[in-house]
Amino acid sequence: MNTDVRGAVRPGRPEPPDGREGRDGRDGLREPPARPPRAAVHAASGHRLGAAHPRQEGPADLRLVPPALAAWATAALTPDVPAGWAVGVVAAGVLLAGAFLLGPARRGRPHAPVAAAVLLCIAASAASAALHGADLRRGPVPELARRYATVTAEVEVTADPRLTRPRVRGDRAVPPTVLIEADVRRVTEGDGRTVTTRTPVLVLVDVDVGAQGERSRAEPAPSRWLSLLPTTRLRVTARLSPPRQRGDRIAAVLRVRTGRQPPERTSEPSAAQRLAGRLRAGLREATEDLPADARALLPGLVVGDTARVTPELEEAFKETDLTHTLAVSGANFTIVLALLLGPPGLAQRSERRGLAPRLGLHLRTTALLGGLLALAFVVVCRPDPSVLRAAACGSVALLALATGRRRTLLPALATAVLLLVLYDPWLARSYGFVLSVLATGALLTIAPRWSAGLRRRGMPPRPAEALAAAGAAQALCAPVVAVLSARVSLVGVPCNLLAEFAVAPATVLGFAALATAPVAMPLAKALAWCGGWPAEWIAGIARAGAALPGAGVDWPGNWAGAALLALVTAGALPAGRRLLRHPWWCGLCALLLILVVVQPPPLARVIKGWPPPGWRMVMCDVGQGDALVLAAGQGTAVVVDAGPDPAPVDRCLRSLGITRVPLVLLTHFHADHVAGLPGVLRGRAVGGIETTALEEPVDQAEFVRRQAASAGIPLRHAAAGEQRRSGPLSWQVVWPPPSPPTTTAPGTESGPNDASVTLLVRTAGIRLLLLGDLEPPAQRELARSPAAAAWEGADVLKVAHHGSAHQDFAFLRRVAPRLALVSCGEDNTYGHPAPGTVAALRAQGATVLRTDRDGALAVAGTGRELRVAGD
Repeated sequence: MNTDVRGAVRPGRPEPPDGREGRDGRDGLREPPARPPRAAVHAASGHRLGAAHPRQEGPADLRLVPPALAAWATAALTPDVPAGWAVGVVAAGVLLAGAFLLGPARRGRPHAPVAAAVLLCIAASAASAALHGADLRRGPVPELARRYATVTAEVEVTADPRLTRPRVRGDRAVPPTVLIEADVRRVTEGDGRTVTTRTPVLVLVDVDVGAQGERSRAEPAPSRWLSLLPTTRLRVTARLSPPRQRGDRIAAVLRVRTGRQPPERTSEPSAAQRLAGRLRAGLREATEDLPADARALLPGLVVGDTARVTPELEEAFKETDLTHTLAVSGANFTIVLALLLGPPGLAQRSERRGLAPRLGLHLRTTALLGGLLALAFVVVCRPDPSVLRAAACGSVALLALATGRRRTLLPALATAVLLLVLYDPWLARSYGFVLSVLATGALLTIAPRWSAGLRRRGMPPRPAEALAAAGAAQALCAPVVAVLSARVSLVGVPCNLLAEFAVAPATVLGFAALATAPVAMPLAKALAWCGGWPAEWIAGIARAGAALPGAGVDWPGNWAGAALLALVTAGALPAGRRLLRHPWWCGLCALLLILVVVQPPPLARVIKGWPPPGWRMVMCDVGQGDALVLAAGQGTAVVVDAGPDPAPVDRCLRSLGITRVPLVLLTHFHADHVAGLPGVLRGRAVGGIETTALEEPVDQAEFVRRQAASAGIPLRHAAAGEQRRSGPLSWQVVWPPPSPPTTTAPGTESGPNDASVTLLVRTAGIRLLLLGDLEPPAQRELARSPAAAAWEGADVLKVAHHGSAHQDFAFLRRVAPRLALVSCGEDNTYGHPAPGTVAALRAQGATVLRTDRDGALAVAGTGRELRVAGD
């Protein structure tokens, strides 16, 4: 082995044939010896598979990065510009590129080819984006949409139908809608004229499905809409409307009002899509008997089928930055091909342990099998843009591992980006595409350096590589995630590290179940059962991480916030590098982070002052809705109403340390009072649920019944005269009477409000009157009831109906509370609370506080020394 001029050993440098160093005749400096071909290095190793660590890497080749970024930026900006501008960009790009390559500008400029490549890519991207943008403006569909015309159209499904999440609008629950991406192929206008076209649209089908989170068991007609396969052609009668915002990849929205009827098919899907549909259906059948989390998660890990994922589980994955496991990503494809090429830990060696070397397959045969696997992956997971992006980025990441040429794989990533944005310019505006590219780039550039640094400091190779990969991906992707969620996760890296060990076995076993389901369902169920264990582990990690009080911090959800987070990250990285040199400081910082995330109740109470000591009642900040918590002992509380969303009420109860709920009392069935019930039941022992006897709206009453039945909780009706106690807390139901109120007829808008359960609560000498959403007629009848004497001069009043103007002011004067609390949403469209209501209460000497301005409100102290605090 040769030595250089300083005598140091130069490992990996082959000896030149004549044993002498070369010499540069111009300056006499020694030049590196010529490197023999890789074939000679492999042949000289004496091993059947060649050298284990041949020196193959050179400096990073970044020449394709500027063209790829230029094409990306052009594709993001061009689809909306007029055609003339696009033609001008294309012509200017081609002419300037020709000038760089052929003109005198090239002389003495070695970077002229790169500049020409950038200009040509800009021209190509502008042309592609302009053509795709023209699809949104050509044909009769855009004009018909501007007129909100009703048409009969033949559409071709281009992606799997999906169901929207249930949401609350005011006091009503908006039913889910089936969303279908499609192309209009033929449209018949009102005058009978039929036009052939090809225009991308979004079809909205109004359906009435089952319970929240039970989409896989929908009614027959909706399930037939949801089971449509891509390439299926339908005939629909729908009303056209323009898209809600510019920049969408659709030209119009078609709303189908007859969703209860099965779809009218004009042609069946292609053979490839029918095969993919059978495989996906087989996987769903194989996972049918698994526990709920595994049944929901395993199809998502394998083929991106998230139909069974509940909103609550999805929220947990968002809180812990594990959402990428719920969608088809490059990691899925990497794991599948790793079966062929070997585990990533040995991918830089030539002695790989995949199936291909064990079967003695040649390199070309292995490449062919890899291509077939890629094709099958795209077909089964659907050829959507997200799947194509995952296949391209996953192939790049795996190729980097398989060849050990991380630096020179940057051109491959740039090529993938360039080809994808040229194929589908709308990807340039996709957040998912940005996250995929950033994560892949982090794995190819930052992660290897961080991993090497951790190994130099004594960390074992596998943990070092896993920690470096998770940290690098988090550092680059966090600003984009902050734009999407307006939140920064503090548990994303540890949760991803803990989940990483389960992703590969769950994915491999899930794909095995997918492949065997059509031919051997018992074997597929056994494989799915095995894959269910790691899937449940991942779901458990997400739930545990999301349940931590300090799992994340709020952050500005805009690009200014993203830039600020990027600056903070860039400043924190050098500090972290210096911190690694001082183990004691590292340990102290880790301890502080753990305290911030876990927030032990005694410490959190001292630092935040929440909840205040001796609190008796808390009005949670749940937006436009009601949720109250009445203290009934250590970790125990009675909950009155649950708000419009499970997450806020769950977060409120966790901040109070509530683990046991003897009773949930729902004043009436409007969605802004009951839709958050799953958040109350989440992880808590609940003794019973009480509701009003008037079960309207019917759909929300049925929702409450289903929630109670699935959790095994008894459900009963409350009526005036009922008195109960739990620990130091006692309460009396003062409304409604046993028979329905005579002030309003059931079935009217005021019926459910005037049937609200009204409570007089006593605790620590404090009297609290909780009115639900009682309106003036019921308030007047309550004032004439025998219980009126008990609540006159109450200490605390929960103002009815979010402080609306519909109040009986004589009733408010009779109550004359010292403290009036209003639960309403920030910037709500109803004008709650009404200025007249607030003025009337203050005129009686009441202190008026509201959640939209003051946050969650806690009442503490005793009847003589009443205190109130805000979160």
